[in-house]
Amino acid sequence: MSKDTLLIDGMCGLCSRTGKFISNRQSRELDIIEQQSDVGIGLLKTHQINVDSLVLIRKGRAFTRSSAAIRCLLYMRWNWIWIYPFAWAIPLPIRDLAYVTVAKLRR
Repeated sequence: MSKDTLLIDGMCGLCSRTGKFISNRQSRELDIIEQQSDVGIGLLKTHQINVDSLVLIRKGRAFTRSSAAIRCLLYMRWNWIWIYPFAWAIPLPIRDLAYVTVAKLRR
């Protein structure tokens, strides 16, 4: 699979809605796949990822948690992509803390 891919938890309502939100606002090509699908399981194994997280595979490299979420902005239209540098300026431990807190409450 040569295209960039976003792996979402298909059992999570928030994740599914987020996938639809991104899909409806895409300006660049991004495959959105459920982690529980055969393709999703294969990609997780290929990249040796075993965390319960959003996963973005971009240019052959896998990103998880807040790093994946923020990079999703790069695939969206201009009125969303401008948020990227501001979100990226937040230190990783703070971003991941916020991500993990929302992830615990998502189900």
